[in-house]
Amino acid sequence: MTIDRHDAERLDTRDPLAQWRHEFVIPDPALIYLDGNSLGMTPKRTVAALRTAVEQEWAGDLITSWWEHDWLDLPLSVGDLLSPLLGMGSGEVAVHDSTTVGIFQLINVALDLAPERSAPPVIAFEPSEFPTDRYAAEGVARLRGGSVSVGLGDLTGVDVIIRSMVDYRTAEIADVAAETERARSAGAVTVWDLSHAVGVLDLDLPALGVELAVGCTYKFLNGGPGAPAFTAIAAHLHDRVTQPIWGWFGQTDQFAMDNPFEPRPGIGRLLHGTPGVLGLVGAREGISLSAAAGIGAIAAKSRQLTRFGIELADEIGLATNTPRDDRRRGGHVSILHPDATRLQAELAARKVIVDKREPDVLRLGMSPLTTRFTDVFDALTLLADLAAHHTF
Repeated sequence: MTIDRHDAERLDTRDPLAQWRHEFVIPDPALIYLDGNSLGMTPKRTVAALRTAVEQEWAGDLITSWWEHDWLDLPLSVGDLLSPLLGMGSGEVAVHDSTTVGIFQLINVALDLAPERSAPPVIAFEPSEFPTDRYAAEGVARLRGGSVSVGLGDLTGVDVIIRSMVDYRTAEIADVAAETERARSAGAVTVWDLSHAVGVLDLDLPALGVELAVGCTYKFLNGGPGAPAFTAIAAHLHDRVTQPIWGWFGQTDQFAMDNPFEPRPGIGRLLHGTPGVLGLVGAREGISLSAAAGIGAIAAKSRQLTRFGIELADEIGLATNTPRDDRRRGGHVSILHPDATRLQAELAARKVIVDKREPDVLRLGMSPLTTRFTDVFDALTLLADLAAHHTF
């Protein structure tokens, strides 16, 4: 075999991000965790920050923490921490609620921004789009008396498109700039889902022409299970934004209880109900870790890890549909095998955790701050051995 474990060990030795793995809680050093594209590992700083939030701020300072510890502004301050990882500026990102709620909001926003909106409206997506994106689009269409168009080949009559930047099965990166412009030329507004892109790709949304985006923080950003998602809107659109969920955190003066609703200025108008403080604390710490490590270095290691995984898979006879072009590949490598369910279970029994997507996809998420090249080598060679000894 041309690639051996010594090659992986040498790459780990030269890895400029290797020290960041020590920033995470790793109770079992023997575990190989390749599912950070579904749920990132736990930063040590998150444990400490949550302990402070619970034991000192909540238990000690109680309701005064909304002011004394700036709980009220967490959705916006955490958004400002995240915005440089998207190439956006201060006041263009809010972290709040779930990705599904964010998609619902932004599709409605986009419908009202569409330059030549149809009556009834049409929302389009690829048939292979992530389920929650499709479901949210169908729900908005139902509520607004519109319809969905499955497929993006012909955009005639389409008002809004919901689309993932990185395909959750193959890790293929869409041509965001070209597709955003193609939609705009057809009179449609695109909402981009960055859930599998943020925290692993070096993004510059303004340069790509992206004005509306949404995504989660619990994958490559290591924000914690169910950590709040983000919505991002280019500043020049803020005054034209009317979102569908009105609540007191989206009100200009939220403590003037008898006033009629008047949306907050800026990205704050995307807020609605009381934010989940503990989730925001977790998201804040995960985001700050990525910011400190540097998104450029993270993206570079991601390309190197996934390239190493693909080259090894090719050599040991595992099939993959993940793009080989570094410019078109996200942060995971998909292995195709007809017995994926059983192989996932057998890997887990040997302390190798990977993700599965029906019917035949094993996803190996290579989170740059926690994944080693030896992890990739050991997981793939074990997988090849298990596959070779299977009887169908």
